[in-house]
Amino acid sequence: MALSDMVVFNQYIVEATIESVCQEIDKFNAASNGAIVLSSEGFDGDFMQKSMFASLHSTQRRVDRYAANGVQAGTALAQIEDNVVKVAGGFGPVLWEPSQLTWIQKNEAMAVEAISKNLSEAIMQDQLNTGIASAVAAIGNVAALTSDISATAGLTQAALNGSHALFGDRSQALITQVMTGAAYHKLLGQNIANANNLFEATNVTVVEILGKRVVVTDAPGLYVAGTPNESNVLSLVSGGIVISNAGDLITNIDKTNLKDRIETTFQADYSFGVGIKGFAWDTANGGKSPTDAELSTGTNWDQFVTCEKDTAGVLLVADADQ
Repeated sequence: MALSDMVVFNQYIVEATIESVCQEIDKFNAASNGAIVLSSEGFDGDFMQKSMFASLHSTQRRVDRYAANGVQAGTALAQIEDNVVKVAGGFGPVLWEPSQLTWIQKNEAMAVEAISKNLSEAIMQDQLNTGIASAVAAIGNVAALTSDISATAGLTQAALNGSHALFGDRSQALITQVMTGAAYHKLLGQNIANANNLFEATNVTVVEILGKRVVVTDAPGLYVAGTPNESNVLSLVSGGIVISNAGDLITNIDKTNLKDRIETTFQADYSFGVGIKGFAWDTANGGKSPTDAELSTGTNWDQFVTCEKDTAGVLLVADADQ
């Protein structure tokens, strides 16, 4: 493989990966009903900051037309800030010997297909897992949004309904639930019908149960650390989790000599932004280019909206064995 061939080979991998990611993103977004949005839009820098006016609903008051005309304190028109954090990831190195392909008379297109397919699936899985872990951390840090019945009750439809009740009159805004495969099958075992498959990819399935979408994935964030019998179930509103692709997929192919046979390695770097509705990344506590542990720490996500019903959703923590 000449140097010029390596450049073309690398370009084909990038193009095939980007195309595959975009196709899977479009299918997933439609299937998840927009509760988890994988976006192709990127941003520069470590954070994407957005400002908006704070809610003024609390200034509504009752007026007595016949009472003395007293002094009413004013409410300042203020802005609140949302922070989306950029997360970095890597893939590889993947090592092979070019002679392996020529020996069995296979062309390099097969290597392009294998690498790009696995790279695109790995990126999408990382984005989904990271978004779910961040949402569990952010929502789970707010008592008014968390129904933890793990010490007394198991996972049931009634328990899910109880977690939805935390949103009160806005419970219909909760459109999609995110749970593990074990939790999903336990609910099916309780005779919950109407499960239609809407989307399937590696380690991710989207179905519909009782009129609400259910994203079934064994994401690490849906398991409670140290207590394998406990399960996290997220119920999200539209745009509850937004993953923005930073658009900086960097790949490199390198040849290595000084061995019995020539070796080739492929490696990739990528990044994406994580945003949770109603929660801003704490740039001071969480910092830049956070680790998985930092993203999974609830105190690194600050609720910046006044009303809990304006956040990403609710969290149910239940005993999966009961």
